[in-house]
Amino acid sequence: MGRNIRKRRSSMATKAVAASAALALGGGGLIWANFYASAHESNNSGQNTTKAATAAAQVATISCPDVGQKLTNVPDKAKQGVATELANLDKQITEAYARLASTRQAQANDAGFVQNAIVGPLKEKRAATIDRIRIDIQRVGGQFNTQLSQLAACTTQAANNTNAGQAGNGQNNNGQQNNNNGQQNNGQNNNGQNNGGQNNGQNNGGQQNNGGQQQAGANGQGGNGPTAADFVDITKVQANAQLGVGANGLAANGNSGSRGSFTTKCGTNGNDNHNTDNVIVAPGVSNGAHHLHDYVGNQSNDAFASDQELAAAQTSCQNQGDKSSYFWPVLRTQDGTQDFDQNADGGGKEGNVGKILQPAQAQLSFVGNKKGNVVAMPTALRIITGDAKAFVNGNANANVNWSCTGFENKVQLETQYPICPQGSQVVRTTFFQSCWDGKNIDSANHRTHVAFVQADGTCANGFKAIPQLKVRLVYNVTRPTIQNGVVKNAYAVDSFPENLHKPITDHNDFINFFSTNTMNQMVNCINTGKKCQ
Repeated sequence: MGRNIRKRRSSMATKAVAASAALALGGGGLIWANFYASAHESNNSGQNTTKAATAAAQVATISCPDVGQKLTNVPDKAKQGVATELANLDKQITEAYARLASTRQAQANDAGFVQNAIVGPLKEKRAATIDRIRIDIQRVGGQFNTQLSQLAACTTQAANNTNAGQAGNGQNNNGQQNNNNGQQNNGQNNNGQNNGGQNNGQNNGGQQNNGGQQQAGANGQGGNGPTAADFVDITKVQANAQLGVGANGLAANGNSGSRGSFTTKCGTNGNDNHNTDNVIVAPGVSNGAHHLHDYVGNQSNDAFASDQELAAAQTSCQNQGDKSSYFWPVLRTQDGTQDFDQNADGGGKEGNVGKILQPAQAQLSFVGNKKGNVVAMPTALRIITGDAKAFVNGNANANVNWSCTGFENKVQLETQYPICPQGSQVVRTTFFQSCWDGKNIDSANHRTHVAFVQADGTCANGFKAIPQLKVRLVYNVTRPTIQNGVVKNAYAVDSFPENLHKPITDHNDFINFFSTNTMNQMVNCINTGKKCQ
């Protein structure tokens, strides 16, 4: 059995000066902070020494095609090997991003440094890893799509670019169409607009903001976001709410069909059950998520947990018939405080810095389908909703709803974090896919075995309606303020470092381990219109 990080935070987190960002990315955060602190200092000739800061602003992050989402048919005997290699791809990008963040002076002195010293070697590593995936698949008689070899090359995203992985007409790097093309998003038209929380030529990850200033390393931030452009005063956003309609997600229930509900109470992770693994995407790989998760429900979820171990585990749920695992990236406040993982992989070493916020509420409920009855979920069904890499992947799989208490029926945000008025709390709401192919508990890319309902509420392609999980997380957050283009008391979800803590990267995970009796009770309650818990 592997390990979970169950470390209780000190009641008084250690205060840190802004230079604590040096711990992020192996020191890269401090380098960023130093550049931005000196960006407008005068040199001996009386001219601004902005060269290094300009170079830092030219390249925000590294964008690599997502190989895993293109793998739709991996033989069972090859899955472990392929999962390990996919985790290697993530590790390679993380290392390349850390090098990007820690070599700003070299980038300022050599225009070809990033391509020659970072992106070029990254391509070679990725090509070798993709070839090992080919070997793993073909060794057991599977078919490998040779076009995947073309995904080895990565690009850099300039500070003033639109969302990496997307072009102006809503296309992503791999030629797939963006679902939001031409649709309104938070009062902005996504056709040709940036979906990463940027606007008015603003940029991210410590680049230029409205005031022409530079931001990184402030308030204990790790130099990879968030920035002022990632926040918006919710009271100034035009009403747009269709709760349950994220970038792609749809609420399944309505005023007809199966109208009941089932609520399970599993706490708010008060015992600090955390780790940086992801047993769904990277089984058997430590730190496969490169960011920290909150876990409620099942208490044995880590990278090494088998289905048998998960089924036999303890649960934080009041209903002991629910041993399901519910997990999501932690939310942190970046006010200069540190947490237990400041020097750890997936934590401060990878740009995830600041005090971890425990939800004030974690509401888990299941609802029905507006067109008919639902069927039971199979044991060990895995569902991932949202995309932890949406900032560089494009938002084809994004599923995000950010809001504030008192505003949830008015405003839902995808690409910016809300600044809530005094007395209002930050809310993250997620609706999961509620159509199942009727056969598989998982798929090679962890997505194609489940789907969202269609606009009319039906399941396409012969899929079956299952109870739809809704996760609503409520947080007490110190209200961020923006002064001279710099955000103070920022908060953000943990992310892969190259995804710059963008709100669009929020995501949620679920593994079903309800007992047969409890699952049948849930289905009966939903199909007969009852409200159960």
